[in-house]
Amino acid sequence: MRPLRYVQLGNNGPGLIAALPFNTLCRMNLSYWEYQSWFAETDFTLVGSGIVGLSCALQLRERYPRARILVLEKGMLPQGASTKNAGFACFGSISEILADLSQQSEQEVLELVQRRWEGIQRLRGMLGDKAIDFQNLGGHEVFLGEQNTLYRQCLEEMDRVNHLLKPVFGEAPFKRVSNRFHFSRVQDHYITHRFEGQIDTGKMMLALLDLARQKDIRVLNGLGVQHFEEHPQGVRVQTGTFEFETRQLLVTTNGFAAQLLKEDVVPARAQVLITQPIKNLPVEGTFHLDQGYYYFRNVHDRLLIGGGRNLDFKGETTTDFGQTSLIQGRLEQLLREVILPGTPFEVDRRWSGIMGVGGSKKPIVRQLSDRVYCGVRLGGMGIAIGSLVGQELADLTS
Repeated sequence: MRPLRYVQLGNNGPGLIAALPFNTLCRMNLSYWEYQSWFAETDFTLVGSGIVGLSCALQLRERYPRARILVLEKGMLPQGASTKNAGFACFGSISEILADLSQQSEQEVLELVQRRWEGIQRLRGMLGDKAIDFQNLGGHEVFLGEQNTLYRQCLEEMDRVNHLLKPVFGEAPFKRVSNRFHFSRVQDHYITHRFEGQIDTGKMMLALLDLARQKDIRVLNGLGVQHFEEHPQGVRVQTGTFEFETRQLLVTTNGFAAQLLKEDVVPARAQVLITQPIKNLPVEGTFHLDQGYYYFRNVHDRLLIGGGRNLDFKGETTTDFGQTSLIQGRLEQLLREVILPGTPFEVDRRWSGIMGVGGSKKPIVRQLSDRVYCGVRLGGMGIAIGSLVGQELADLTS
């Protein structure tokens, strides 16, 4: 076998010389100008341009005004869940809170909800309500007719949960309201979280990207990371077409984290559909159904619904985008029989997003080695805690 030929590429930082295989250098096809402008002397490289990645990059800019910050995104748009979620600014429905209390202490659950509340306030403060189209229309948990036991349990425990969470919101968050949207085959009342809201996730990501550009943060799309290798002076990052050096690497790929890290996080696909405009749509707010396995909301004069992962947990543990007839059929059935009974509708668009879940609802925010960090496993609460996780991740760096 012929010996591998290396070529010195130039200084990437104080005392650091990159040595790349000659065949890799040929595959790069980067000009001197391209390399110097986008990759040379990079201080921080973030993998993933979702809420966590961009929030972290912005916090790094505050901490290190002169640093060179690079964000890599393998998709044409932020891949994963940040632009594909339902846009719920939520903190946990009452049945979810009770399920958490059955497995964790009251203090742990309180801290969990507190983080979600603080994360939403940070996101709103950073971007502004107008930029993300934040609307505080309330979040309603709807109980199917056959869920009488769960419904009664939630009503009986509502005072206890309100007492526990009042320190977070300043007031009791949950109240019982009548079925004013006239859903069919459900209990007579919802249990509403008064402080939940909704946002436009597309506008949110545009605002984050605009802010990143204003702060001289370089965001490159269509550039996935395949591998990285740490050494005393930095981290060598292997993309699909070339390698480069960075002083520190931060992984914020959430549902795709297992492709780069050995952490307790697995992908969880969430399927969604949205209708064509519906004249005089009566539904307003965000809604949790069947213990949160389904969720729906109004988007202007359309109805968005998603979920159904409980129908096929194994099949939905995947990083493959797409839809299945089993879950899409159930989403349409719920629209016809429960949410919009007697109202004709047409489906306009279907899609899916990839969340990151694991054995705990706490996100993984930690330093993995001298120069590598991660902020992953948001558990479907990216809107609520993504900006906070980004801040905490940036605070770990030195």
